[in-house]
Amino acid sequence: AAALPLLLLLLPAGCPVRAQNDTEPIVLEGKCLVVCDSNPAPDAKGSSSSPLGISVRAANSKVAFSAVRSTNHEPSEMSNRTMTIYFDQVLVNIGNHFDLTSSIFVAPRKGIYSFSFHVVKVYNRQTIQVSLMQNGYPVISAFAGDQDVTREAASNGVLLLMEREDKVHLKLERGNLMGGWKYSTFSGFLVFPL
Repeated sequence: AAALPLLLLLLPAGCPVRAQNDTEPIVLEGKCLVVCDSNPAPDAKGSSSSPLGISVRAANSKVAFSAVRSTNHEPSEMSNRTMTIYFDQVLVNIGNHFDLTSSIFVAPRKGIYSFSFHVVKVYNRQTIQVSLMQNGYPVISAFAGDQDVTREAASNGVLLLMEREDKVHLKLERGNLMGGWKYSTFSGFLVFPL
């Protein structure tokens, strides 16, 4: 807290500053300044991030997306070729790292990411299997195969260590999904960077 008055003296006149209390970050021109205590703990190399105890987080540290299928059934003509499950509506896309056209999420930085999906099969006497793919390899799958249930759901979730530019998408291994009424969803977010 002692570093805050000194920081404010260093700012040019007219520079926009927003903070409601001592625990909230100060936002300056798209950067987030986090005010620490006046004696910050040293890092593993023995030095602190700043002599003022101030760390700067880039704006791209916030990453989250959620997409839904609002029309049509899967597989569509396009997904018959790739078996990728395509989404046609984005509810959230903080950072714009989910590409709606390809329905692929691309990690902007190394970190731990959380992903979840929920899909509903369209016919009874049919089985569906969906896999979450990381760089073309299946990581987790979900299965729904009750022969007597028309709209059975399959869901799964996972935490993944991802490198920058790693890609994640959903693959329909078999079966048909209910597309309309937003039954099928795919979401993910950055838990913390590494």
